[in-house]
Amino acid sequence: MTTSVPRVAGIVLAGGAGTRAGGPKALRRDADGMPWLHRAVAALRGGGCGSVWVVLGADAALARALVPAEATVVVAEDWAEGLSASLRAGLGAAPPDASAVVVTLVDLPGLPAAAVARLLSAPLDAATLRRATYEGRPGHPVVIGRDHWAAVAASVDGDRGAGRYLAAQGAELVELSGLWDGADADGPA
Repeated sequence: MTTSVPRVAGIVLAGGAGTRAGGPKALRRDADGMPWLHRAVAALRGGGCGSVWVVLGADAALARALVPAEATVVVAEDWAEGLSASLRAGLGAAPPDASAVVVTLVDLPGLPAAAVARLLSAPLDAATLRRATYEGRPGHPVVIGRDHWAAVAASVDGDRGAGRYLAAQGAELVELSGLWDGADADGPA
């Protein structure tokens, strides 16, 4: 009997205009000059995602140059509608053979690969829903099994992401505070 390992893809949501940050976060770099997009892709790949899709929107032409070669770019043409547009674009572009996706945000440059690996450490399938928590506070990344993609895409609106859907469906909560604090970087560069 052969056991197959589910394929998991990563999605980085990086389509917003970053109005609170003074510009698109997809263009941001850390103090060492490393693009946040590189950090996000590295965390997803290092944590166990076989492939990664980066969803761009605002200033997509400029941001595309900062996407690592091992990631696939998806452009959310309706990015101005908010985070929901990026999430729908990412789910729509996910590989057909993936059982689940790990979704993270570009403005989490401190996300370690170990956090992604912990989210993926328990068995998963197309029905899986998992959400990172930090001292009980929900955050990112989240794991969304294929069976939920259409419902998640239908449930998001504007800048409201999948949080309500995950809560209503009883997503498994995975505490990650021992690995990282889950803090996003919303301020100006």
